[in-house]
Amino acid sequence: MISYSREDVLRILQISSRQLQGWERAGLIPQQQAYTFQDLGQLRTLRALRAEDVPASSIRHSILAMKAVAGMQNPLLEASLVRAGTRLAFRHSGAMVDPIRRQLLFDFERAERKEGAERPTVLSEASPLRRAAAADARGVQNRFLEAVQAEEAGEKQRAIALYEEIVKIDPKYAAAYINLGTVYFHLQQYGRAEEYYRHATEADPGYVLAYFDLGNVLDELERLDESIAAYSRAVELSPRYADAHYNLALAYERKGQQRQALRHWHAYLRVDNRGPWAEHARGQIRKILKLEGLSVAWRAEQFVPRCKGTAALKLV
Repeated sequence: MISYSREDVLRILQISSRQLQGWERAGLIPQQQAYTFQDLGQLRTLRALRAEDVPASSIRHSILAMKAVAGMQNPLLEASLVRAGTRLAFRHSGAMVDPIRRQLLFDFERAERKEGAERPTVLSEASPLRRAAAADARGVQNRFLEAVQAEEAGEKQRAIALYEEIVKIDPKYAAAYINLGTVYFHLQQYGRAEEYYRHATEADPGYVLAYFDLGNVLDELERLDESIAAYSRAVELSPRYADAHYNLALAYERKGQQRQALRHWHAYLRVDNRGPWAEHARGQIRKILKLEGLSVAWRAEQFVPRCKGTAALKLV
């Protein structure tokens, strides 16, 4: 088997050593000195996604979610990671799967390539679907795909009816609750959206997105304490969930808890430090530091006693 050195990889892919090290630190690819041809394929995918400014955190979360949902060892080798609107999805065995939402997406590109192509089959459904009776599983799968297609087509009432049929068949199917909540959220029926998001957290207590979406609707309802609790649960489950840190920072600012907000602005930047949202986070950090009389200092190699008469608190 042909192997490639790090220098070969940098030359072939036209990437810098700093880029490769950054992907390794982000957990997108293991650190190694020799690479296979398959490794080059993974790195090409990462390079293309980063060129489109897809955050490393989004890529990493999608890879981890695909491992959990589909039982894959290496999703970048076993499936194709593609951008689906604002989200990331995997295409495998005729199906397009959003692993974080644990749902099928309608594969428009595949449908255009092959007119009259049969509906994709699911590589691996979420665990709630596996708990459905075998006789109902195919019906649930078909209804879910139809509901997603109806949603994409703007047929909200039909989508609602199909999702409701699904949760009657399988009351533990969290992804259907999430999609129902999202439909009602867009209809500005926030009470109904909250109801379904809570059902999703009960059906799957480890479903990160359910807590994030619940936090969003509670924020719309101006129930800040509950919103903060939901976002906090999301970051407990996924400590590098950038959007949850961002929204937590905003919520704490609205409550006047500037130092808590500061903590989450910093957490956000550790995950996603590029683009307009990162610039906004940096701006908020500067404002809070000025407002609170704080300053940022380098971490000292050894204990440095505080000078007498110094009033400002220094974060190290």
